[in-house]
Amino acid sequence: MLSPNVETFLMCNTLYDEADIVLFGAPYDSTTSFRPGTRFGPHAIRSESFGLESYSPYQNKDLEDCNILDIGDLELRFGSPEYALEQIENHTKQILNDNKLPFLLGGEHLVTLGSFRAVAKKYPDVHIIHFDAHADLRDDYLGEPLSHACVIRRCWDIIGDNRIYQFGIRSGERAEWQWSKEHVTTNRFNLDGLDDVVNMLSGKPIYFTLDLDILDPSVFCGTGTPEPGGISFDELRKAVTLVCSKLNIVGCDVNELSPHYDSSGASTAVACKIVREMLLALNK
Repeated sequence: MLSPNVETFLMCNTLYDEADIVLFGAPYDSTTSFRPGTRFGPHAIRSESFGLESYSPYQNKDLEDCNILDIGDLELRFGSPEYALEQIENHTKQILNDNKLPFLLGGEHLVTLGSFRAVAKKYPDVHIIHFDAHADLRDDYLGEPLSHACVIRRCWDIIGDNRIYQFGIRSGERAEWQWSKEHVTTNRFNLDGLDDVVNMLSGKPIYFTLDLDILDPSVFCGTGTPEPGGISFDELRKAVTLVCSKLNIVGCDVNELSPHYDSSGASTAVACKIVREMLLALNK
């Protein structure tokens, strides 16, 4: 008997009822402020993941031993950010209601807001750990409050002060830097202080959002807003492993890969490997 050929992220093909983690894509980039193309990120990560081994020598773990399901990409309405966010929120809500961990692949960073809305309703005391080159704390971008440049500010609207911890930030308008001093904890340029934050947040529900442009463009040039001065692959690998293995992650995402800006495929390979390491670290 012939079987359908369904493409999933490497080894993430567990039956839904048996899955602990559910991976899904949100191929959306309608509010991109510079170079578009992140809508192609989830499919590229899924397709190119088969260039990796399922085994991680860093963690001595194998995806073959994990209960993870990749259910594919959502079909989102372009040009309507609120409607797309509603679709993402509803999808995340269903995964949470089934007592599974939602793992979202973007897409531009705005997609985080849809997933986070659902997580915050289930876990009102949730905190955010945010890795990024950009603060994403604008109240609006060219008059639009629903923009990838505003996504963390919109998350702050939901949970308020002293519950958002940013790392790697090296870009933002002056007003964002001034506002952040009163409302969020922002670590500039690098990952210094992450160990302390992880220890402080132990046991609390955490939403982890990773914008891959935290990486230096020499490592990861396949993104719409490359920002020189970023961290290395190994710094990021160790950091995501720490966060995902030590904290109570109740939702997470990886976003902002625009694969066609790196014709070598190296940026997509980086994204795939980071996703693999996160999935393995989440599998406690």
